[in-house]
Amino acid sequence: MADNTTPPADQLAATTLNDTVQRHPFSDRVPIREIVSRPDGGSGLAGQRVRVGGWVKTGREQGKGTFAFLELNDGSCPANLQVIVDAAVADLGPLVQTGTCVSVDGLLKMPPEGTKQKIELRVEQVLHVGTVDPSTYPIPKTKLTLEFLRDRIHFRPRTNTISAVARIRNALAYATHTFFQKYGFLYVQTPIITTSDCEGAGEMFQITTLINDSEKLEKELIKNPPPSEADVEAAKVLVKEQGEVVAQLKAAKASKGDITASVAELTKAKENYSKLEERAKLKPGIPQKDGKIDYSQDFFSRQAFLTVSGQLQVETYACAVRSVYTFGPTFRAEHSHTSRHLAEFWMVEPEIAFADLKDDMNCAEAYVKFMCQWLLDKCLDDMEFMAKSYDKTCISRLRMVASTPFERVTYTEAVELLQDAVKGGKNFENKVEWGIDLASEHERYLTEVKFQKPVIVYNYPKGIKAFYMRLNDDSKTVAAMDVLVPKVGELIGGSQREERYENIKQRILEMGLPLEPYEWYLDLRRYGTVKHSGFGLGFERMILFATGIENIRDVIPFPRYPGRADL
Repeated sequence: MADNTTPPADQLAATTLNDTVQRHPFSDRVPIREIVSRPDGGSGLAGQRVRVGGWVKTGREQGKGTFAFLELNDGSCPANLQVIVDAAVADLGPLVQTGTCVSVDGLLKMPPEGTKQKIELRVEQVLHVGTVDPSTYPIPKTKLTLEFLRDRIHFRPRTNTISAVARIRNALAYATHTFFQKYGFLYVQTPIITTSDCEGAGEMFQITTLINDSEKLEKELIKNPPPSEADVEAAKVLVKEQGEVVAQLKAAKASKGDITASVAELTKAKENYSKLEERAKLKPGIPQKDGKIDYSQDFFSRQAFLTVSGQLQVETYACAVRSVYTFGPTFRAEHSHTSRHLAEFWMVEPEIAFADLKDDMNCAEAYVKFMCQWLLDKCLDDMEFMAKSYDKTCISRLRMVASTPFERVTYTEAVELLQDAVKGGKNFENKVEWGIDLASEHERYLTEVKFQKPVIVYNYPKGIKAFYMRLNDDSKTVAAMDVLVPKVGELIGGSQREERYENIKQRILEMGLPLEPYEWYLDLRRYGTVKHSGFGLGFERMILFATGIENIRDVIPFPRYPGRADL
């Protein structure tokens, strides 16, 4: 129990903390990171009173139930704070259960010599306990697989791995905005709903209200059946009869009041007939026209989809304000169950006017290096956890990428290198020949075996690249580039865009795409066209590369893939 000299709980943070430990600006607690992540491990804070809150990782009663040790974590860092609670302060039973949420006031003290902790908290008052039933709590303190956690997605952030991934992801997002803002890029939010297929592959999620509207109509027609032909005909006859009555009254020069009343009856009859006629046309099912779905009846009066890329839209701003970037979710309706594919994922897509392919490659290399160094500077404790738990080479890989110039080879040179490897006895599952889209095994060979560092491959065959990439003078290749890195292969795909109107129009037609949805895109080439380049970085792939985690489903907060869209 707190003695009589202990200040009231609501005054603790305000009256006893000094500049060496910082309370959260919008809470009455001190983040655990502010205590245990100091260079001295928190030992310099001994003697200070603090309020902390978090979730119990492990707890155990000691001294025949006279006190308990709690390992408390609040997600601010990978390390826990050891908390000691006496039985005289609170009931220990509920506190020691894994997953319990507690908020406590206490005194920071130096632990006994020989213990691994640099500081511990002796609790003086327990302010809050969010209890857990250990018999039903789905996240026990035993080692859990990432596959197991995917089935309990709402509790995943309470684990060491997923909370570390969340902090790394946050750091990379912060680094992304910092990098592009530093170099004068304008952040543009491109639409999630689009009518353009950027990749031309057709693997898009369609957005429609036709199905919902059809279901509502079907229920309505069951509840209120449409009028019969006889009902409609009777209403039509009534309109005719009422019209004749009005005509007769006017011919007989009846009073104004009688004529007005009769006209009102005629109007009412006409409205009723119109409603019946309209309802009679209602039919269950999705509306069709000429044997096809009538999208003019849909919400946007045309087909609409979830975006696969914000690139085309962000180009409209690049062609007006020069350097821009977008960073947001993208979607692919691809029935893939590999460890590298998601149905919903995030892309970073810068676009630079007055920039050619070389400029594009320079920007991509600088951006990747910046992110790697950022993690080393800002997130080393989480990276050390990843090195210990998943990939012991992840930190050295970040250091290598941050400090090493990327190799640059043409696609043709890359294919020749791969063919030389085959001649030397290397076996690839996918055949190596000019014109293929490089497979992951090819990309990883180049980065992990041949060059042992990131590689930028450029000038790809036009037949395997998108319509918007600039055609080179050889008419066989386009000014495209991919940044390949160890561990994951392709991290970035980009190109110099085709700024010549006739060329890009021809490319659209060659790929069998309709011109109409891209007329606005062609306008950028018709009016004030400019050389410009850009790329897209798969954000989750960057996290895979950084952490060494194997499955992309474990580096996004809420993974969506075929058959799964939890929460």
